[in-house]
Amino acid sequence: MAEKIWQKAASNNTLHTKIVEKFTVGNDVQFDYALAKHDVLGSLAHCEMLYSINLLKTEEWLLLEIELQKILGEIEQNQFEIEPGIEDVHSQVEHLLIQRIGAIGKKIHSGRSRNDQVLTDLKLYLKAEILEIKSLTEVVFSSLIQLSNQHKEVLLPGYTHLQIAMPSSFGLWFGAYAESLVDDLELLLASYNIINKNPLGSGAGYGTSFPLNRMLTTELLKFETLNVNSVYAQMTRGKSEKVMAMAMAGLAGTLSKLSYDMCLYLNQNFGFISFPDSLTTGSSIMPHKKNPDVFEIMRARCNRIQALPNELILLTNNLPSGYHRDVQLTKEALFPAIQSLKECLEMLHFMLEHIEIKKEIVKDVKYNYMFSVESVNQQVLEGIAFRDAYKNIGLAIENNTFIPNYDLDHTHEGSIGNLRNDLIEDAFKKVISKFN
Repeated sequence: MAEKIWQKAASNNTLHTKIVEKFTVGNDVQFDYALAKHDVLGSLAHCEMLYSINLLKTEEWLLLEIELQKILGEIEQNQFEIEPGIEDVHSQVEHLLIQRIGAIGKKIHSGRSRNDQVLTDLKLYLKAEILEIKSLTEVVFSSLIQLSNQHKEVLLPGYTHLQIAMPSSFGLWFGAYAESLVDDLELLLASYNIINKNPLGSGAGYGTSFPLNRMLTTELLKFETLNVNSVYAQMTRGKSEKVMAMAMAGLAGTLSKLSYDMCLYLNQNFGFISFPDSLTTGSSIMPHKKNPDVFEIMRARCNRIQALPNELILLTNNLPSGYHRDVQLTKEALFPAIQSLKECLEMLHFMLEHIEIKKEIVKDVKYNYMFSVESVNQQVLEGIAFRDAYKNIGLAIENNTFIPNYDLDHTHEGSIGNLRNDLIEDAFKKVISKFN
């Protein structure tokens, strides 16, 4: 078994040690692969900073830089492995350096704790994932806006309480979800700004006597600023994961609601949309079925993501200040959820590319009553008080004498056709521009 970086004596290699390690490490090593690239980048910045304050000689820094760049290349080419018996990615990187360049490799940990090291890795990873989620959301947003503009004059029944209510349109429906993504990205941006602060140099939460240049590592790692207070820097472990989970939950909520709409509108009793047979699934017993399995799975995945903030809150809410091993478990909750959300965004874009819109839906007589408000408004425009006009149309409906007088050939007029997608696009671009 390899020696731990915190181990003081080789005699600790006992059966008890193995039992404890199996329980405490669990499957954490597998999640560490996601952090490997960021761990090396953090070490490069830290070593350059150590060189700048004369804790590394020029030849030592140059040698460390060369070897760390080699390890980074191995990670990017999927040639990096955390060896059996190595506790985590940080230990593996240090182990490789010592193997390759000897005692110089042992110097990279000066002025650094595993606590601020893993927190730096985590923040760099979360920043990168947020930017990827943002990019995937941009693609979905563009699809929704395009569909909204394309189908802005195709009427769609609107519902309240799942009862037929008033006329809507596919333009309004697609546009509503596009605008929802604007708010979702606002929340994602807020989480990005909270995470985008450098904890490196805070040590185990109480700093170090070395004269570290934390502004230099902040610049090298492209953080916006730093966590100034070393105790608070460690308090952001758990908090960073929670704020990102909350942002992900907002986005997942939009996708879940849209998925539900898709399932509903694909139902034969609605029949508002359809998809090619290749994108739906059949039944093992009923040959006529076209099931929306994609959207059902998407809805379920996104509902799980919406539960994620609560899981992380319960995991971390009773911890005092300082580092606690509990926060290790945030990775196994958060990392798979990030991947799942990205897959949902990719699949939604794919499905939107193949959606088929049904026209002339509202010509079915069962939708006649949804034009009642238009009839009330028409009487008001003719000078009748609203309460009287409402009563007139209500009595006509009760007496089965109501005849809708809405002009289906002028759907571009009024609130249904008067979309301002340009304003939604401007708002979206404004939020996107704030990510750096």
